[in-house]
Amino acid sequence: MNIKIFTDGAAKGNPGPGGYGAVLLLGDRVLEVGEGKKLTTNNEMELKAVVVAFKNIPAGSKNIEVYIDSKYVVEGATGWIFGWMKNGWKTKTGGDVSHKELWQELIELLKTIKVDWHKVPGHVGIIGNERADTIASDFGEEKKVDLYNGPRNGYGYEIENVDYDKEKAVVRSEARKRSALKAYSYISKVDGVIMTHQTWSECEARVKGKSGVRYKKSISAKEEKAIITDFK
Repeated sequence: MNIKIFTDGAAKGNPGPGGYGAVLLLGDRVLEVGEGKKLTTNNEMELKAVVVAFKNIPAGSKNIEVYIDSKYVVEGATGWIFGWMKNGWKTKTGGDVSHKELWQELIELLKTIKVDWHKVPGHVGIIGNERADTIASDFGEEKKVDLYNGPRNGYGYEIENVDYDKEKAVVRSEARKRSALKAYSYISKVDGVIMTHQTWSECEARVKGKSGVRYKKSISAKEEKAIITDFK
């Protein structure tokens, strides 16, 4: 049987209200699963999605492809989890492993199946993952979600197609790397007046709630100068 699983998790506020979603292609049928939670984290929901998906795999299934954008889940399931088990479910620093019960459920499930993990970029157009994201987000926002469970030919999404926009993926990756860099300064333009700020809170206080403003983070003196020139 050809089994492909697409999963996602979401939490607004992180922690905050959230949900998880998964789409399972089980040969000639499709199953969607998902649920919301009042207070949770992105990591918990990403992990929960995988655990619940695996619980819905038909008995005897061996080869499963999982498409997921969570580094936390993939690296945990393929590496960290074995160290945690040896350490009595403690981290290297001696603390308790977060979401230990879910990890313990996952390791038991992994004993009976063979998983081919596909760590994919988020929000780059992979149809199954986009649908899983919608399910997770809608549950997190307490919206009504109609979960599909039926024949493949009655399902409205071409989830066999796992191609994605690689150029968009590169742009998103670079943006994440940039956001992680320490700021040199923040530049704002309000009512035609340009100012520089040492912290984001200072910049945010100036632009918040106002229309027609511009603001941007710089990571060097050279970039700060270029941004100011562009804002003029």
